[in-house]
Amino acid sequence: MAAIQVVRSEWTKIRSVASTVWTLSLAVVVTIALGMLISALSRHEYDNMGAGRRLSFDPTYISFAGMSLGQLAMIVFGVLVVSNEYSTGMIRTSLSAVPRRGSFLFSKIAVAAGLALVVGLATSFVTFALGQAVLGSHRAELGDPGVLRAVIGGGLYMTLIAVFSMGVAAMLRSPMLSLGILMPFFFLISNILGNVPATKKVGRYLPDQAGSRIMQVVTPVDDSPPYGPWGGLAIMVGWVAAALAGGYVVLKKRDA
Repeated sequence: MAAIQVVRSEWTKIRSVASTVWTLSLAVVVTIALGMLISALSRHEYDNMGAGRRLSFDPTYISFAGMSLGQLAMIVFGVLVVSNEYSTGMIRTSLSAVPRRGSFLFSKIAVAAGLALVVGLATSFVTFALGQAVLGSHRAELGDPGVLRAVIGGGLYMTLIAVFSMGVAAMLRSPMLSLGILMPFFFLISNILGNVPATKKVGRYLPDQAGSRIMQVVTPVDDSPPYGPWGGLAIMVGWVAAALAGGYVVLKKRDA
């Protein structure tokens, strides 16, 4: 099957499954709504902040507070895109139609990643605009130093979270097992490692903590990571590449 036909086939699969559409919609709504809520709370709290907290006040990053829950939906989207065919048994039909397993996997991931990127960038720009509107006089402008990078980075972060989940799902081949590992990893293990002094240096190199650095404009003086925004994103890309490589190896060596 020609590459363009494989891509069209994967696009048809994604848009015909209601669950993937709903998870992307949920990612948008949760990210925007929670970002506005946290922005509103931060605006009212600003006058009570000490001088140190005001110096580290980052209106851009505050508007992305909803990303912590929005990524939950992106994880589910990434897992479902890959593992749905395994759970339904359609993977055998798909691999019969596209015997070249590398082409099959990366066409699927390319289509899903493209969709996640469009949704992620749109969500990031809307989240920033509405969050800054709520912050009022404490707002940041898109033309301020580092702000445009952070907003674009928010869309890239959401996309990479989804693609990382696709790679893990390709390795594990089970939606329940994939979600059972990814959810605790991002919402428990990562937070624990990143906040416990003894493990903080390790936690900084986990995909979500390193990748989220791209959305920060103001770095707290007492909590500066050993890498910059693009360095953090590069670390996250490394995690994604490793997950995709693992997924490819498993698909190549194991029967459907």
